[in-house]
Amino acid sequence: MEKQWQEMSPDEKQEALFQKWMSPEGVEFKSPEAKKLYKERATRIKDALQLKKKPDRVPVFLIPSFAPAFYSGLTPREVMYDYEKANQAWKKFYLEIEPDAHFGCVAPGPGRFFDILDYKLHKWPGHGVPNNTTYQCIEGEYMMADEYDALIQDPTHFFNTVYLPRIFGALESFKQLPNLTTYAEMYGTGITFFPYGLPDVQAAFKALLEAGSEALKWMGYFGAFMKEMPELGFPAGQVGYTKAPFDILADTLRGTKGIMMDMYRQPDKLIEAMDAMLPFWTQKGVIEAKMGGCPIIFIPLHKGADGFMSDEQYKKFYWPYLKKIIQGMVDEGVFPFIWAEGGYNSRLEVIRDLPKGKTAWLFDIVDIDKAKKALDGIACVAGTMPTDLLAVGTTQKAIDHTKRCIDVAGKGGGYIMSNGAFFDEVKWDNLKAMVETVKKYGVYK
Repeated sequence: MEKQWQEMSPDEKQEALFQKWMSPEGVEFKSPEAKKLYKERATRIKDALQLKKKPDRVPVFLIPSFAPAFYSGLTPREVMYDYEKANQAWKKFYLEIEPDAHFGCVAPGPGRFFDILDYKLHKWPGHGVPNNTTYQCIEGEYMMADEYDALIQDPTHFFNTVYLPRIFGALESFKQLPNLTTYAEMYGTGITFFPYGLPDVQAAFKALLEAGSEALKWMGYFGAFMKEMPELGFPAGQVGYTKAPFDILADTLRGTKGIMMDMYRQPDKLIEAMDAMLPFWTQKGVIEAKMGGCPIIFIPLHKGADGFMSDEQYKKFYWPYLKKIIQGMVDEGVFPFIWAEGGYNSRLEVIRDLPKGKTAWLFDIVDIDKAKKALDGIACVAGTMPTDLLAVGTTQKAIDHTKRCIDVAGKGGGYIMSNGAFFDEVKWDNLKAMVETVKKYGVYK
């Protein structure tokens, strides 16, 4: 009799998730060759993540932003509003360049969804920025300095009635919604629920339903892509994401200026808020791994980069809560794939404090020698292909950089060659040379 999930050890849970990913249910491979390639690629990635000494070769990932659109001669706006074009562009990109995994086609996002809800947190192609450019975050304080207590006491109610009305113009009236956790019995029910009858609240729900329908339409195309790519021989490189608690607050709630002041003016409230966010964002990663049938969950890191905060601040505000997210997911069999955007040289000694062979760190800007030395035997190292080298460098320099990364970080396993940051317009010859070099040069003897 098979063990129930709650009876499994973390290692057993992880292996169960990996086996679902290695042998995906309901996938009908397009050919025997596609089935063979899928198995080889998935095994290669799993071996690298788990620090096996000699997989057949170094795996290679490509994690683009709007690059597949440009590769197909399309604009970012076109793929945000024509989901079929997005699917075809992303499929063409992966099929022709052939890295070892795909990363979905979620980057464009459903443009009409943002239109319907009057989204205010970013500008997007054709809505605040030109059709042929990527997103632009609109920096601001979407949670005020005196609202920490409201967030801490009830994060769900705060998001529904404070944060969402500020970032979605169509949902502004949600700030009138009652806190339903105070509902207990028949007495006073009408008073609790009358806001749902207000015309502006009902209009907001109508917009929300319309946006939901658009999101469902977009998900149909996204789901079809996620089903087809394994059938063509490409495993998913990740199936969901979560975030570091500090970044949840710093990126889009308090904003950069607000969070920097909070570290000095109300550090205890900041810490208390991060503790309150932990269960929500840990479970997000666990749920998406189980739903996606793959243990690999992406964690993009932003405000913990070199230079944003001191080493002492990193150890106080950033690392302890990121570590709790990581450990919480590891305990549930999830394999965190942590993307350290920006510089991370000053953090290498701190992040060694992790369970061995249970995480991967994709670096953007780092001394690859130091990163490999610091994490050797602890975590898989990935990344470090600079975007500027792909965009304006020579093909030979891209080849040389790839070989150096393999020589340094690929030694003994535990390395995945990849771009270090999301990319849009690059030299396609450089990108292809990077992938081809890994396949020829990154073979273990």
